[in-house]
Amino acid sequence: MMRRFLPILLLLAAVIAAPILLRRDSDLAEIGQGDDRLVIITPHNESIRSEFGEAFAKHWKAKTGRTLNIEWQIPGGTSEIVRVIESRFTAAGEIGKAGVGIDIFFGGGEPEFNGQAAKGRFVPLAVFQEQPGWFADSVIPRTFTGENFYEADHLWVGTCLSQMGICYNRDSIKRLRQLPLRKWDDLADPALAGYVALGDPTKSGSVNRAYEMMIQEKMQQVIREKGDSPEAREEGWKQGLNLLQAMAANARYFTDSASKVPHDVAQGDAAAGTCIDFYGRSFEESLSRRGRQSRLVWTAPLGGTSVSVDPIAILKGAPNEAIAQEFVTYVLSKEGQLMWNVKAGQPGGPRETALRRLPLRRDVYTTENLARFSDPDALPYERSGGFQYQRELTGPAFRALQQVFRAMAIDPHDEMKDAWVAMRNNAGPRQRPLAETAAGQAFYDVSHLSYARLMDEIVPLVGKRDPLATSREMARISATFRANYQRAAALATKGGAP
Repeated sequence: MMRRFLPILLLLAAVIAAPILLRRDSDLAEIGQGDDRLVIITPHNESIRSEFGEAFAKHWKAKTGRTLNIEWQIPGGTSEIVRVIESRFTAAGEIGKAGVGIDIFFGGGEPEFNGQAAKGRFVPLAVFQEQPGWFADSVIPRTFTGENFYEADHLWVGTCLSQMGICYNRDSIKRLRQLPLRKWDDLADPALAGYVALGDPTKSGSVNRAYEMMIQEKMQQVIREKGDSPEAREEGWKQGLNLLQAMAANARYFTDSASKVPHDVAQGDAAAGTCIDFYGRSFEESLSRRGRQSRLVWTAPLGGTSVSVDPIAILKGAPNEAIAQEFVTYVLSKEGQLMWNVKAGQPGGPRETALRRLPLRRDVYTTENLARFSDPDALPYERSGGFQYQRELTGPAFRALQQVFRAMAIDPHDEMKDAWVAMRNNAGPRQRPLAETAAGQAFYDVSHLSYARLMDEIVPLVGKRDPLATSREMARISATFRANYQRAAALATKGGAP
């Protein structure tokens, strides 16, 4: 009997033993072990965590002779991380001297970091005092494309650069509309109805920033043409909301997974979507091996996206602050910066997986270094596209925009899609622009959500942090949008006569 089960037992033993036998030598201690400890909360993926964790542990061992255990906490995206930090500080008596058991907040968006900095939850970063030469315009500029690269009181600093853009499937787009996608407006083409994959801005700060930039692009266009005035801002705001409506009407879903959009576009389950640059480039590379052209393309929309940073900060009361300060300095050093884009296995690069992020430091974009980069042509300081983020236009409304998008597009999405399809199918033989039909006028009616109302009423309401009051107001706004979409569908079905 035993002989019968011997092969199975040997196979099980091999499966259990393989990770031990094949484990690499590493200065990163096993969980629960190590002379020292560091706790990092992050939305970064496993590759970034693994490569930076192991590289810093080696750096720490070389500097101190001590091993290091890094505990990575990954509750979800940046919005989920902020909720964790909020709840822990609240439970600890807000700015409790004992802290909340976390050393570092690594990765996310500037708005979330600014929010935590304003509440006094970060400590000043020592790197600004220790390495002042790193914070010159020739190395790490204070601002670029209207985005802040570090906080004025040195409570957070960027670590790498990123851009939101468009990813699309070459074959699908050629079949649906012939022309490639070059700007945000292309995602609003009715030919893409049901084929666009979008992120949920209530779950991702970077997705919300992308939608904010779409609105800003429209507002800036009107302001350039007509001058800055309340009327120009209102007109640009309306155009921006209308773009988001059409794009959302094309959406097949709203996901909280950053990698789902490029994955589905690459597989042909969606034709296009919004996507952050490093995910787009990574999928594009994986599909273009053996000299074949990738079916997935990532592109930065012309004149419609800024270059922003993924920040890092140390939480007040960090139990291992000295190690945390050293980690921040390491990430900003040339050694740490090259990790972001040098090819895996190349000198100065990650051991196993190319991270495909763009370094923050200008001075690492040298001819010698670029020869080892995964993306040698992605030169963010030279090819930013000319877009300048203007914080005063929509910056104060960042959190409110998350709620507005949900009320306008996610909650009434079924009614929105029904109206959109009916409008497209009944546009008539002349194929008039949908906005010129009676149905289109009903669909695009955002008069109940003016820019003045946004800034004067909704932004202060969301700022009060009263979820019940905000929910009630958003429900009223959503009900109006739902009624507009239902009216648009009825008008379109009847012919949409003006």
